[in-house]
Amino acid sequence: MKPVCLVIGAGAGIGGNVGKRFAENGYHAVLCRRSDEGGLQKLVQAIESDGGSASGFLLNAVEKGSIEERVEAVEADIGPIEVVVYNLGAQIGDRTLEDTSYKAFEMGWRLATFGLFRTAKTVCPRMEARGKGTILVTSATAAVRGNRGQHSHAAAMGGRRMLCQTLNAQLAPKGIHVAHVLVDGAVDAPDTLGKLLGPEAFQQLRESRGMEHDGLMLPEKMADTYLHLAQQHRSAWTHEIDLRAFSDVPWWNH
Repeated sequence: MKPVCLVIGAGAGIGGNVGKRFAENGYHAVLCRRSDEGGLQKLVQAIESDGGSASGFLLNAVEKGSIEERVEAVEADIGPIEVVVYNLGAQIGDRTLEDTSYKAFEMGWRLATFGLFRTAKTVCPRMEARGKGTILVTSATAAVRGNRGQHSHAAAMGGRRMLCQTLNAQLAPKGIHVAHVLVDGAVDAPDTLGKLLGPEAFQQLRESRGMEHDGLMLPEKMADTYLHLAQQHRSAWTHEIDLRAFSDVPWWNH
């Protein structure tokens, strides 16, 4: 039986590429995303055509019981979850306080923080019983710096970072590795940045900063870091790591 890597938030960017990288290294990748059944199955088929093993499921993470039921089904029908990649974004773009509704603010928290809590609450007892497991959490610059117009995102990601710290404090001594991956820059991902900017602006950004310029982070290269974190020996675990393109100014120097 292959170890399972459960990816919550498996789009065409970070999540899908991380799932692919784990499948290339002997895992069964369980890919979950909110919508686009066709795109999801393309990811699964791409992994299988390369000789890997994968499954795909639509998952609305804010629905009551959705995460819990998926974790239980994977454990029962596919196998023990050895790695969880929590990759749900919560970015709604720059909005003033006046333009940030209660619903939008709460949605950021539900996706970024409450969803991670529910995932850990469901999967960690199983990992603890097995004496091992890894939880890799994608985060953002907003987790460490609140910029203008980022009320929802900064609060959500700051909460995500602190939750990772509390999970690590309790679970690391029990053999569960929790790592917070701070993405400090723009990612060449059509499902996230592409949708936020729109197709035309996204392509212009790719041509000016991405592609051969390497000024946008490439999800397939970022996936190498996620795999490395999952393979670290417990005597040298990384809890927090940040990624950015070589040409970007780090968040602490802004």
